[in-house]
Amino acid sequence: MTSTGVEVVGPRPIICVVDDVHRDLAMAEAVRHGRFTHVGVELDLGRTPDWLHDGLPDDVEWRIEWVKLYEGLDLAHAYVITGDDDYLATWEDLVRSFCAQVPVGTDPADVSARRLQNWIYAWQRFAGAAQFTGLRPGLAERLIERIAADADHLRRHLTKERNHRTLELYALLIVGLAFPDAYDDLAAFALDELGRNLMDDVWVDGVHRECSTDYHCIVLRSYLGAIANARSASMELPSEFLERVSLALDFALHIQRPDGITPSFSDGDEGDFRGVLRLGAELLDRDDLRWAASGGLAGTPPATWDATFPVGGYLTSRSGWGDGSTPFADECYMLMDAGPIGDGGHGHYDQLSLELFGDGRPLIVDPGRYTYADSPWRHVFKGSAAHNTVTIDGLDQTPYCHGKPKLGTSHAHIIRSISSEELDAIEAEVVSPAHEAVHTRHVLFPQRRFWVVHDHLHGRTPHHYEARWHLPADAHEHTSVERSEHQTRVCMPAGCLVVPASIEVEIEPGWVSPTYGVRQPAPVVVLRATAAVADFVTVLSPGADLVSLRDRSAGGLLQCTVQRADVFDTFEWSTTTDLIWNRQEMK
Repeated sequence: MTSTGVEVVGPRPIICVVDDVHRDLAMAEAVRHGRFTHVGVELDLGRTPDWLHDGLPDDVEWRIEWVKLYEGLDLAHAYVITGDDDYLATWEDLVRSFCAQVPVGTDPADVSARRLQNWIYAWQRFAGAAQFTGLRPGLAERLIERIAADADHLRRHLTKERNHRTLELYALLIVGLAFPDAYDDLAAFALDELGRNLMDDVWVDGVHRECSTDYHCIVLRSYLGAIANARSASMELPSEFLERVSLALDFALHIQRPDGITPSFSDGDEGDFRGVLRLGAELLDRDDLRWAASGGLAGTPPATWDATFPVGGYLTSRSGWGDGSTPFADECYMLMDAGPIGDGGHGHYDQLSLELFGDGRPLIVDPGRYTYADSPWRHVFKGSAAHNTVTIDGLDQTPYCHGKPKLGTSHAHIIRSISSEELDAIEAEVVSPAHEAVHTRHVLFPQRRFWVVHDHLHGRTPHHYEARWHLPADAHEHTSVERSEHQTRVCMPAGCLVVPASIEVEIEPGWVSPTYGVRQPAPVVVLRATAAVADFVTVLSPGADLVSLRDRSAGGLLQCTVQRADVFDTFEWSTTTDLIWNRQEMK
């Protein structure tokens, strides 16, 4: 019995939305020997560490990830698979030492919320093993008392808004459902507040207000978990809750690359959220989500190849969904950000940036976030030069700030878009408070096989313009430059990039960060010009096809001919004219 008179028999069954992850046997083995790895750094801290003082003093993120105790799920999985009681004993050591050392309220509310979930998920997974007979004497009582104290503190100290509040409310829902005899109204309170938070945080086009692709999917997973667990407990869900979650799933569906990875626009990591799409397909009975989650092995293809999210400002286009002659994983794909920076401090200064993928591999990538520490590296990865857009006079589109913007933000908007089976075309613009020049970008996707990007920069006085294209890590030391009379071609493993010979081209060293705290060298193609008005035309082509460019663009008018294999495509387009596209095949 606990001090509240509740008999401890463990948590009631909960649907764990991360049940398909955190099943790392190597991780469990390391942890039972006292070794912990977070944000790319391994520390040897023992099985009963000093929870208040160990970790990395120069990056608080290490401790934040550590005290969430995700390792409990890996230990529980190893216990179920191997039957080795030492994995359970390791978790018991960690939980007991944490509860003994760390006072309630020590950690931020969102960190405490994640730990509450992980304690319940891990305990449930341990309890599901055939050999489990219970926790060591006294620990179950101690753990449930700590869960109750943390939940009470969390309810009284909820974050006011955005993704942390979602996480915290979902944790309270899980606690209320796992221990219903101990709480009268906790689950009902949490579900009601989650509904309000959903309407505040997910815009009417389905994009989460922070405009981070990774955080969008993480938040969405919590809302799907709320649906699954509420239904399991026979709790009623309003129709508007389900409708808004379905819109958020639309965004998650379309931003997923053909290889199943979601790019890391703004703060976040590259992530595999196919499990989120599978859960959404099951809960909302959506065959298009089943198709994307399975790589075209189940369900039915989505109805559209292109999607525009006008409030969030994201645009996606692809060559197909693997239901034609091209395999699902080899389709061409583009994601473009032409919207607001996003609410809060997670937005990067990446307006009009692109990520491109084709023939089974990324061609142009977003470098990621790398760190939250207030250091030069934070600026390096958050600034405009770390994205596939144009910098003007070396300045960020929005003046840099470690957290939320303080000095005004740049504004981007979609001017127009054209979509047909043969061509996708986008025109967008960004205006910055840092300078008077304006950046207009045209993106063409002819035959849905390659891209032509026209950047028109126009100011009243001369400026130094630099367009950057960040290549993936596999291009490091595998990129070459070929110069000729009419063009410069940059060759890389995934394809090629071609620009007119009149444009100054240089390959700079750069970085990509697929996950927090990890940096990999990757080249950056930099195009330069100094003038009041400049036009950069870039052809980006996946695969091995030979590409040639003849460019006559000037004064905002795109005017070029691209030869790819035996086909010539000629384009004319400007802000004030309609798009003209002619295609001629050699006979």
